[in-house]
Amino acid sequence: MKVMAIFGTRPEAIKMAPVVRELLKHPEIETKVCLTAQHREMLDQVVDLFQLPVDYDLDIMKQGQSLYDITDRVLLGLKEVLEKEKPDLVLVHGDTTTTFSATLAAFYQQIDVGHVEAGLRTGNMYSPFPEEANRRLTSVLTTLHFAPTETARQNLLKENQKDDHIFTVGNSVIDALLATVKKDYVFEDKELQDIEEHKRIILVTTHRRENLGEPMRNVYRALRRLVETVPDTEVVFPVHRNPLVRQAVKEVLDGVPGIHLVDPMEYEPFTNLMARSAIILTDSGGIQEEAPSLGKPVLVLRDTTERPEAVASGTVKLVGTDEDKVYNTAYKLLTDEKAYKEMAESINPYGDGHTSERIVQAILYFYGISEKKPSVFIAR
Repeated sequence: MKVMAIFGTRPEAIKMAPVVRELLKHPEIETKVCLTAQHREMLDQVVDLFQLPVDYDLDIMKQGQSLYDITDRVLLGLKEVLEKEKPDLVLVHGDTTTTFSATLAAFYQQIDVGHVEAGLRTGNMYSPFPEEANRRLTSVLTTLHFAPTETARQNLLKENQKDDHIFTVGNSVIDALLATVKKDYVFEDKELQDIEEHKRIILVTTHRRENLGEPMRNVYRALRRLVETVPDTEVVFPVHRNPLVRQAVKEVLDGVPGIHLVDPMEYEPFTNLMARSAIILTDSGGIQEEAPSLGKPVLVLRDTTERPEAVASGTVKLVGTDEDKVYNTAYKLLTDEKAYKEMAESINPYGDGHTSERIVQAILYFYGISEKKPSVFIAR
């Protein structure tokens, strides 16, 4: 059979890379890769890192692009590609505008869709925006749902998806993570090399639309207080390229001792920085999955999450963007060894490094190419 993987952003590429590499191991599957390049530079770094073969590149990214622009260019760009290749299955990932638009393009040509990381829900259509709508709309048009957890599977069943079309496989980001973190990793960035060994790193990322403006400034004020009151800590903050993020960072954090403002990092150094960090503050979705695998407490700078399993297991806390709440929660983790250990030693609910194998086994089983049913991922 022919399978085409379609993705366009760095997070999608990270999570699809191990799936593509696993597909390529199977001669009974003809594998094609199509990039939309909804993002460009950050996407290319991941493609190069995992040495992914690229058959098509729509190269849609434009300065100041809107959701309308992305949807339009992906939908029309894929029309010709899908007409030419006629894959049996299109694989998409997660919740980006590329994901939904590619799913719609496949549906228009009556091509089956496999959705990797299916079934995540916050219950609020506008949080996060537009991701929550993208993943719900994608599910409606999907044939094969690869749910990362039992919670995600139950979400899909509540929406009347067929049980025998859902496979609980874990999250492929753990496959990617375990392939890139190294005990003896050396950072090329001299600023990171120069952080003293006895210093504890607070790793920070912010980029969500709903946090732009005063919510982000509140978080940054909390960071200033942390490095002032906990002297053995330093903040490393890869600053998103969004001009609104950069403006808020400059206003509150520029020149503050103990706070390292660095450019967005490639995937390999970033995962190794996570492994070196004490705690992580983020509004990212993927980091909520990755950090628990490394035993790192995560404070999520949001009021909702589509990944409730980590909250339930204790590896993640939702703290929102209130300055005092962010500061007090982080301060407690950094000064209370018992509180830190309770989060750091909790169960990782997201993966075991074999998600990609389960996904490919599920495809072969579902289409009658193999009689071997994939195992079910169970968090341990």
